[in-house]
Amino acid sequence: MMRIVLISEIFVPGMGYLENILPKYLVRLGAEVDVVASSLPPDFRQRALPPAQQGHGAGTAVETTDGFRLHVMGHAATLGHVRLLGLSRKLKELRPDVVQTMTPIGWIALEAAWNRCRLGYRLFSGCHHHASVFSLARRQPTLMAKSTGFDVERWQSYLQRFVPGHVASWATEKYYAISPDCAEVAERFFGVPPKKLEVRPLGVDTEIFHPASSPEKLAERTALRQRLGYREDEIVCVYSGRFGADKNPLLLARAVARLASAGEPFRGLFIGQGLQAGEIAGCQGCIVQPFVPVRQLGAFYRAAEIGVWPAEESMSMLDALACGLPLVANDTMQAPERMRGTGFAYRLGDVDDLIVQLRALRDVRLREKMGAEGARRMRDDFSWEAIARSRIEDYSAALDSPNFARQRNFESRNWKRKSARTVAGKRAVEKFTAAERSDFVRRETEESEYQCK
Repeated sequence: MMRIVLISEIFVPGMGYLENILPKYLVRLGAEVDVVASSLPPDFRQRALPPAQQGHGAGTAVETTDGFRLHVMGHAATLGHVRLLGLSRKLKELRPDVVQTMTPIGWIALEAAWNRCRLGYRLFSGCHHHASVFSLARRQPTLMAKSTGFDVERWQSYLQRFVPGHVASWATEKYYAISPDCAEVAERFFGVPPKKLEVRPLGVDTEIFHPASSPEKLAERTALRQRLGYREDEIVCVYSGRFGADKNPLLLARAVARLASAGEPFRGLFIGQGLQAGEIAGCQGCIVQPFVPVRQLGAFYRAAEIGVWPAEESMSMLDALACGLPLVANDTMQAPERMRGTGFAYRLGDVDDLIVQLRALRDVRLREKMGAEGARRMRDDFSWEAIARSRIEDYSAALDSPNFARQRNFESRNWKRKSARTVAGKRAVEKFTAAERSDFVRRETEESEYQCK
């Protein structure tokens, strides 16, 4: 059985594909999966990073969900990046065959790369920074940079992101970029070699996210709308995620408020939490709903008519498409699979243009046509089961390489030697024959050859 460890900065039940959805489908395919994360909230980057904290259970497994084990670690912040306290010890305890991280930069990526050399597993990573939300990818050189040829911000990024990311890439097999612009950001700013990048869009859990096509789902939709206070003739615009300036759901709330005050049947449903929550709740026609478990989120999408993400791209957009909702998003978004024939783009930050695009979707037949196309595309092309099978194939190919077998054999023998220092180890090492010891001495001189290949 393949042992897989997925490492993330945070774990929020029902949020995040690496922490919740991918492990569920990997388990169904026969893998043994552990998720390692901190107890940080999802919007921690919009606040001052908290001081070092111990995890629940100090890094022990605190929950088993959908067949995988969750380990919540203590955390600390160093130079703006999160560290998981005791990560090396946890990886040694779990002895995985494969480790996958969420991002190619930061302490977690570096520590995972270092332990790959020490423990011999195969390391994979992801690239999720869109150009539309990574400021350096969009920023033009300053006047000083043009005149002097020296850009302070770019040099800081080079030292803090590119160099560490490139070092970690030496030990990493492959990086999964969720869109072409994410791949470009990873190559230009995070030091990821192009030959190790592969564009793999995120998927959708179609067991949870699907249109309201059955009588039971239609009755569920009607009941939820009544509970939320929406009439059947009102057009509900839904947003889910963090309520921060980077996501800027407040812009949608202001658009809905202007439409509602003009007597138009638009309403807003905002699911999540964050610094903009108070202002959103104060906008006419808008309701704020705290984060809900992922298994309940599909019902909220099905209770709406339009999905709107005003700023940053989000995986939730795919979930909304799978539920049959047309989308409205900004015109800088560079994930084309989300908008082709399934919605409209508005000028980023322009509330007047956002209102124009929302009004274009008052036509119920147009909404139904776009929603049906989005649901079909998500069902046929973005199934998590297919994505998980593809990952297992990649992991298996890396594990079948001769270098992996040699390094794992060496690491296992090295463990036997170290374990002999304990009473229990002395008993276990009795099976370590004289011939094996002789062979081990020879292999020990070749250690550097086996590391990080």
